[in-house]
Amino acid sequence: MSYMDTMTTEIEQSASQQEIVELAPNYRIPIFLLISAIPLFLVNIIVAAVISILGLFLTVQTILIRLQFSETALGVYRSGNIIRSFPYSEWTNWRIFWQPVPILFYFREVNSIHFLPIIFDAKTLVDCLEKYCPQK
Repeated sequence: MSYMDTMTTEIEQSASQQEIVELAPNYRIPIFLLISAIPLFLVNIIVAAVISILGLFLTVQTILIRLQFSETALGVYRSGNIIRSFPYSEWTNWRIFWQPVPILFYFREVNSIHFLPIIFDAKTLVDCLEKYCPQK
């Protein structure tokens, strides 16, 4: 085995040893918004239209967006392509809002704040957050 083959094998083993957890999509919030907009059309068409559009937008986002937790960072992917990576070393805080039915994920980095609707598996999200970025 040549030196290059050995190095390639070591790099492949190192990459395969790094655990990556991808959160499964969860359509609970988009479906709730779409269903709740139906009776609102009888009360207020504008409010119902806004809620319907938000529900449709979140449905599309749920289809396209994936969160992946690695050993060092949270990666946000759209259609398999990475959009942004958030290294845990820059996180100062995180929180899941409304625990009975989680609807919003908040995390703060050193220089910015991020809010994401819970359009993915909330239980796995919390497990990954506690594993990779425990509360201080």
